[in-house]
Amino acid sequence: MSGNTFGKLFSVSTFGESHGPAIGCVIDGCPPGLPLTEADIQPELDRRKPGTSRHVTQRQESDTVEILSGVYQGVTTGTPIALLIRNEDQRSKDYGNIVDSFRPGHADYTYWHKYGVRDPRGGGRSSARLTAPVVGASAIAKKWLHQKYGTVFKGCMSQLGDIAVPFQGWEHVANNPFFAASGDADLIARMEAAMDELRKAGDSIGARIDVIAQNVPVGLGQPIYDKLDADIAYAMMGINAVKGVEIGAGFAAVAQKGTEHGDELTPEGFIGNNAGGVLGGISTGQDITVSIAIKPTSSIRTPRRSIDKDGNPVMVETFGRHDPCVGIRATPIAEAMLALVLMDHALMHRAQCGDVQVTTPDIALTAPR
Repeated sequence: MSGNTFGKLFSVSTFGESHGPAIGCVIDGCPPGLPLTEADIQPELDRRKPGTSRHVTQRQESDTVEILSGVYQGVTTGTPIALLIRNEDQRSKDYGNIVDSFRPGHADYTYWHKYGVRDPRGGGRSSARLTAPVVGASAIAKKWLHQKYGTVFKGCMSQLGDIAVPFQGWEHVANNPFFAASGDADLIARMEAAMDELRKAGDSIGARIDVIAQNVPVGLGQPIYDKLDADIAYAMMGINAVKGVEIGAGFAAVAQKGTEHGDELTPEGFIGNNAGGVLGGISTGQDITVSIAIKPTSSIRTPRRSIDKDGNPVMVETFGRHDPCVGIRATPIAEAMLALVLMDHALMHRAQCGDVQVTTPDIALTAPR
C-alpha cells in the first residue's frame, strides 16, 4: 500500500494500525540543530489523545511518544527522526462481528475491494488513531517555524451540528472539552447536553473547525501546481472524516461582490483577508485562515443496513468505543496538517530563494469568521 507519506522536503511517513502493537512515523528532512526532546512533542499529543472527556471515545491511551532516531545530545542531526507511540488499550474483540461485513460510511468496503484484504480491528490504517503520529510530527514543524519566523498556530470549533459557536477569544479554547473559543457557560452546557443526548441515542453529529497560522512569511507557495492554498486543501482533505475545506472567505465568496471580496491594500497593509492569506498560490504575510467540515461519526450503535463479502444483505451494529463527534478532537489535527504544509513550503522556499523575512501587515483580522 502506497500513499503513506506526506510532504516533499519535510516528509512524514506514518506506520501502524489502530489495534497493532504501536503506531508512529518517520520524519525526513528536518533541519539539523533544532533542540528537541519528547517534552517538545508530548503536549501536542496530549491535546489530541482519547479519553479526555466523557464526550469522546473512552479508549485509554497515554500516547506517550518515544524518539528513536535523528536526535543526538538534545538536537536534531538532519537524519530521519523516528517517533513511536505504543498502543495500550486495544479491544479487538469489539470488531469480531464485522470481519465479513462492511460498516456504512467507513473505508471497509473500498479497502477490501481495492486490496482484497483489510484489518477490521478499529479500521486498521483507516482509523483516526493514525492522526497521532502526524500530530507528533507537527510539533517539530511548529517548533522550527516558531523559532525561525515566530509562526504560531491556533484552532477552535466554530460549529457543533446545528449549534453555532461565536468567536469570543482564543483564551477560551483550553477551558472546555470542545476547543470552543467561547466563554459562554450556557452555550458550553448546551453543547454538552447535545452530546449526551446523541450518545444515549446511539447517533453522531458533524462539526466545523477553524484554524489559523499567524506570522507567516510572505512568499511561501509556488504557482501553478504547487500553490500554497492547494496544498493546504489537499492536506486537510487527508484528515479522516473531512468532507469540505474553505480558505479565507470560502463559499461565502459566492455571495460577495468584487468590491467586497478583493482585499484592498494601503501603505499600512491589507484592509481585509478574504483571501485567507494566500494570493496566486503564494502567502501574503497575513494570517492563513482555514475551515474544515467534518462529517458525523460513521461508527454508531444504531443498526444499519449493509452487505457482507458475498453481497448478501446484513444488519451491522458497530460496537467499541467511539466519539459521537470526531470533530471534538479534530482541532489539534487540523493545526498539525497546516503546520506540516507551511514547514514543507518554508523549506522549499529556502531552497529556491533563500531565507525570507516575516512581515506582519497592520490588520486586525486574526479571528475566524
